[in-house]
Amino acid sequence: DITADAIAKAFGVPLARDKDTEAALTRHYGKEKLNAARLKMADFPKGARLITNPVSTAPGFAMENVFVFAGIPSIMRAMFAGVKPQLKGGRKMLSRTLSAYVSESAIAEKLSAIQDRHPEVEIGSYPFFRDDRIGTSLVARGTDLSQLAKAGADIKAMLLGVTTDISEEEAA
Repeated sequence: DITADAIAKAFGVPLARDKDTEAALTRHYGKEKLNAARLKMADFPKGARLITNPVSTAPGFAMENVFVFAGIPSIMRAMFAGVKPQLKGGRKMLSRTLSAYVSESAIAEKLSAIQDRHPEVEIGSYPFFRDDRIGTSLVARGTDLSQLAKAGADIKAMLLGVTTDISEEEAA
C-alpha cells in the first residue's frame, strides 16, 4: 500500500512511525507474525491526525481535509462514522450525463469549446464500447443547477449535430 507515502509526498512531509500504533500491532499480531508489511500500517505522514479504527487495529489518518480509511468497506464505514461529525458539508454536487455512440475524437474540439464557455462546470469525457459500438459518456458536474443546465444543453446540442442516439441521466 502506497497511500501513506503518496499523501506524505503530496503534503511535502516525511513518514513517521507512530509508536502507539506499532505497539498495538505487536499486541494484535504477536512478534512472530509482525512483518515489515504489517509494520507499514504504523507509518503516517508527519503531522497526521490518527483516525480510530473500531473494527481492527490499524488506524486511518487525516491531513488537513484529506481523510484516509481502511480499504475494506465494512471497516471504512466504521471509521467514517467516527469522523463524520467533523466534516463540513458544502454545496451539493450535481451531475448530468449524456451518452452517445460517437467517438471522443469526433467531438473533442467542440467539447473543449463548451468547457471554455462554462468554466464553473466540470466536464469529463469517458469512452465506452457497448454492443460492438464505440461511444462516449459526457459528464457535466457542478453545484449550480442553472449553470449545469446550460452546459448540458450545449453538450446535447453538440451531440445532436453528430447523432440522434443519445441517452441522458441526472444525479445529485
